[in-house]
Amino acid sequence: MTSTPGHIELERSIDSIRIGSRHRTDLGDIEALAASIERQGLLQPITVTPDGTLVCGARRLAALRQLGVRKLNVWVRSGISERLTQLLAEQDDNALHKALSPIEAAALYREVKMLLAEDARRRQEATRFGSDQGKSRSDGAATVAAPLTSLDGYARAQAALLVTGKRSYTTLERIGHLQRIAADESLDETLRKSATAELEAIQSGGSVASAHRRMNTQLALSELEAQAPDASSNGISWAHAAGRTSKEAELEQLARAALARAKTATRAKKARPAASPDAKLPVRSFVFLWNDLGEWWLRYDSAEIAAELSDEQWDQFEATLAGTISFAERLRSLRDDSLGAAPVSATS
Repeated sequence: MTSTPGHIELERSIDSIRIGSRHRTDLGDIEALAASIERQGLLQPITVTPDGTLVCGARRLAALRQLGVRKLNVWVRSGISERLTQLLAEQDDNALHKALSPIEAAALYREVKMLLAEDARRRQEATRFGSDQGKSRSDGAATVAAPLTSLDGYARAQAALLVTGKRSYTTLERIGHLQRIAADESLDETLRKSATAELEAIQSGGSVASAHRRMNTQLALSELEAQAPDASSNGISWAHAAGRTSKEAELEQLARAALARAKTATRAKKARPAASPDAKLPVRSFVFLWNDLGEWWLRYDSAEIAAELSDEQWDQFEATLAGTISFAERLRSLRDDSLGAAPVSATS
């Protein structure tokens, strides 16, 4: 008998291992896997709960049965929650079946993902140190696990399949993200309360995608506000004002874009010396600016803008317009003076 923290390796009768209905039934090429085990042995034991319910290794177990193996070494994994133990042991005719709530599914998904990733890493270590040939084989064989870079993706897909019957894990990961925010004491209390409120809304049947978008928007705006000493505060006011009129998905994109601009502005300021307030841009820059602004008023709906601009945004527009008119008057005067002083042609 060997042991590591949370595990004990024991010999067990193969017929005593129970397989719940949530384990996948499409096990792939068992013939090849059985041949690999027969040739090199089972380098990585399957994982079971203390009462013998299968956690990880359905393909390995099927291959061993095909080989006629009666006894095998198993990892007995302690510390598995009671609810997950029940889930793993469920059978198709189990009268206790009931739908999982989104929050409960996310918690079980997180636990299963950890167990599967743990099992995959042990298989990889067994391959690296236990195989004389040291050859790479396809994912899922008894002597190999997924590369480290793909373990998380493998564990996510398999955990989602076991908990929900589908490989898609996006919704479960989004709930987990909200749960991490709610539990993170280093974050602002307002953000944590918002995450908690979104989780309560999900538990009551609310949309996970919408809750996640709203939370992402709040996170982006919070970070944008933290950037305010180094970036324009106008971006913050604009993003907050946009929240009153934009759809959730659009607002998330707007907030992220504003944050990206703020970060870019901050990096640019750190990367180069601050320009003198009196420094003037070249004529070429002026020409480019007005080329871009050509007939700009034809591209906007004045009624829509009048209804949606905040007071601060309107004040900024008026200040820019007044400065532009003042500059235009000075420029016109200078041009008139310059043209008036031009020499008269002798032939006129």
